[in-house]
Amino acid sequence: MLDSWLIWLIVAGALAVGEVLTLGFLLGPLALAAAVTAAAAGAGASTEIQLVIFILGSLASLLVFRPIAQRHMRTPAQLRTGTAALVGRPALVLEAVDRDGGRVKIGGEEWTARSYDEDRSFTEGARVEVMRIDGATALVSD
Repeated sequence: MLDSWLIWLIVAGALAVGEVLTLGFLLGPLALAAAVTAAAAGAGASTEIQLVIFILGSLASLLVFRPIAQRHMRTPAQLRTGTAALVGRPALVLEAVDRDGGRVKIGGEEWTARSYDEDRSFTEGARVEVMRIDGATALVSD
């Protein structure tokens, strides 16, 4: 028969693999609690103490780490950086934009642009929205 610390380690590993596959940040804290319980079992804790450690460890890690992870997983749009921060921003057409090209001004910077919808074109002075950034080219639409 397997030692209890080894069983807890297997449980921790299985939970960790489950976390990687689901990315819900629910199984990860449980894996952490199982690893702590494995250490307690290795130190000679009784089965009852192991269960208490696992339950309390699970609750503590879920209450502490899960809200932090969920906050970070839902990064607000205003915190986006680089070209991702330009998506959804308004732009001013400087040179007519169609499926072949053109130029727009986005937040004070000039960008090459193409129409997001190949059948649409925009005249100089039109207000458009950045739908996507493709390399150094803004794909725009109204």
